[in-house]
Amino acid sequence: MKSGFIAVIGKSNVGKSSLVNRLVGRKVAIVSPKPQTTRMKTLGILNEENLQIAFVDTPGFVKPTSKLNQYMVKTIENAQSGVDGVLFVVDGERGVSETELEAISKQKCPVVVAFNKMDVTNYKKAFPELSKLNEINAVVVPVSAKTGKNIAELKKEIEKLIPEGPALFDTLDYTDKPVRFIVSEIIREKILWLLNDEIPHGVFVEIISFNEQAKKVSISADIICERESHKPILIGKNGSMLKEIGSRARCDIEAFLGKKVYLELFVKIRENWRENENMLKNFGFDKKQV
Repeated sequence: MKSGFIAVIGKSNVGKSSLVNRLVGRKVAIVSPKPQTTRMKTLGILNEENLQIAFVDTPGFVKPTSKLNQYMVKTIENAQSGVDGVLFVVDGERGVSETELEAISKQKCPVVVAFNKMDVTNYKKAFPELSKLNEINAVVVPVSAKTGKNIAELKKEIEKLIPEGPALFDTLDYTDKPVRFIVSEIIREKILWLLNDEIPHGVFVEIISFNEQAKKVSISADIICERESHKPILIGKNGSMLKEIGSRARCDIEAFLGKKVYLELFVKIRENWRENENMLKNFGFDKKQV
């Protein structure tokens, strides 16, 4: 038996969460085209015969410009300690920056580089970027999280970093997050896809009630926003946007829970919650527990 932890790090929007979902074989982290989709460290647990890998999905690299961003920076730093290896994800379409090359070179534990988004580029275009990674002797696997291209090869390289040892989690587990957290993230994912760039960054979803019965689940959730001007946008004309968010979220939550879902959404204002340490702690962003 082999088991261990792999930190998944990289810039925003390089496809870290999509790659973790693909490797685990289940959706454990939400994805969107917007930066800072991932805010909290999340484990995606791959279970195979005689192998268990806990992938530590992390936020994209951010500048500590707010209390929330400071939490995310701390999350990235802590995720890289005590792991058996690092999966460094780069965007094959955008190319590899000097900052990324330096970050890969400075890792203190073994690194595998996932050269992602091969579905939107090709080897001819990627060759100069792959050459940069070869110059620093990085183990590189060109992949596509979207199509699954070379995922088996990536998994083989990661497995080489995993030590022998007993399973660290129940083999039926696929994440460390509770159901309520996953449900709240599914709702936030729909907001990220449906609204413009400014509003989603100031949104948090809090599950107020979760009543599960044999064949149905009743859920009430608050969508927390920072500004009075954001509330009518989230609600939409005659409640149209809130209904669309709820409809899309409900479909995914039902697929996740395997039950009929009754979902109520409300929009609440908490001004500057991203700068309020007490609110951040109440929402689960506690730097002491990262």
